[in-house]
Amino acid sequence: MGYWLKRAAAGDDIGFMFEGKIVALRPVEVVSADYALQEYGLTPKEMEVAERRIKAELKVAQKRGKLRRFAGNDDDFR
Repeated sequence: MGYWLKRAAAGDDIGFMFEGKIVALRPVEVVSADYALQEYGLTPKEMEVAERRIKAELKVAQKRGKLRRFAGNDDDFR
Protein backbone atom coordinates (compact mmCIF):
# COMPACT_ATOMS: atom_id res chain seq x y z
CA MET A 1 0.00 0.00 0.00
CA GLY A 2 2.92 2.31 0.75
CA TYR A 3 4.01 2.15 -2.88
CA TRP A 4 0.60 3.34 -4.10
CA LEU A 5 0.39 6.07 -1.45
CA LYS A 6 3.79 7.39 -2.49
CA ARG A 7 2.73 7.47 -6.14
CA ALA A 8 -0.53 9.27 -5.26
CA ALA A 9 1.36 11.77 -3.11
CA ALA A 10 3.67 12.39 -6.08
CA GLY A 11 0.66 13.35 -8.19
CA ASP A 12 -0.13 10.11 -10.03
CA ASP A 13 -3.80 9.21 -10.52
CA ILE A 14 -4.30 6.03 -8.49
CA GLY A 15 -7.58 4.15 -8.29
CA PHE A 16 -8.65 0.75 -6.97
CA MET A 17 -11.73 -1.23 -7.94
CA PHE A 18 -13.78 -2.04 -4.85
CA GLU A 19 -17.20 -3.65 -5.11
CA GLY A 20 -17.65 -2.36 -8.63
CA LYS A 21 -16.58 1.21 -7.86
CA ILE A 22 -13.31 3.03 -8.38
CA VAL A 23 -11.87 4.41 -5.14
CA ALA A 24 -9.23 7.06 -5.75
CA LEU A 25 -6.12 7.94 -3.78
CA ARG A 26 -5.09 11.55 -3.92
CA PRO A 27 -3.62 14.16 -1.60
CA VAL A 28 -6.13 16.50 0.02
CA GLU A 29 -5.76 19.49 2.29
CA VAL A 30 -7.27 18.91 5.71
CA VAL A 31 -8.65 21.96 7.48
CA SER A 32 -10.45 21.63 10.78
CA ALA A 33 -13.11 24.16 9.79
CA ASP A 34 -13.67 22.24 6.57
CA TYR A 35 -14.04 19.05 8.61
CA ALA A 36 -16.77 20.61 10.75
CA LEU A 37 -18.60 21.91 7.71
CA GLN A 38 -18.52 18.51 6.02
CA GLU A 39 -18.93 16.24 9.05
CA TYR A 40 -21.80 18.11 10.67
CA GLY A 41 -23.36 19.68 7.58
CA LEU A 42 -23.02 23.22 8.90
CA THR A 43 -23.27 26.25 6.69
CA PRO A 44 -20.36 28.71 6.89
CA LYS A 45 -22.58 31.08 8.92
CA GLU A 46 -23.55 28.30 11.36
CA MET A 47 -19.86 27.45 11.72
CA GLU A 48 -19.07 31.08 12.61
CA VAL A 49 -21.78 31.09 15.27
CA ALA A 50 -20.58 27.77 16.69
CA GLU A 51 -16.99 29.00 16.76
CA ARG A 52 -17.95 32.14 18.71
CA ARG A 53 -20.00 30.08 21.19
CA ILE A 54 -17.23 27.54 21.73
CA LYS A 55 -14.63 30.27 22.26
CA ALA A 56 -16.89 31.96 24.81
CA GLU A 57 -17.45 28.67 26.66
CA LEU A 58 -13.69 28.02 26.74
CA LYS A 59 -13.03 31.51 28.09
CA VAL A 60 -15.52 30.97 30.94
CA ALA A 61 -14.06 27.53 31.72
CA GLN A 62 -10.55 29.00 31.77
CA LYS A 63 -11.60 31.76 34.18
CA ARG A 64 -13.12 29.12 36.48
CA GLY A 65 -9.85 27.17 36.45
CA LYS A 66 -11.35 24.19 34.64
CA LEU A 67 -8.81 24.30 31.78
CA ARG A 68 -5.10 23.63 31.96
CA ARG A 69 -2.50 24.32 29.30
CA PHE A 70 -1.17 21.11 27.72
CA ALA A 71 2.62 21.04 28.07
CA GLY A 72 3.24 17.57 26.63
CA ASN A 73 4.01 15.94 29.98
CA ASP A 74 2.55 12.72 31.37
CA ASP A 75 1.09 14.77 34.22
CA ASP A 76 -1.18 16.55 31.73
CA PHE A 77 -3.29 13.39 31.52
CA ARG A 78 -4.03 13.18 35.25
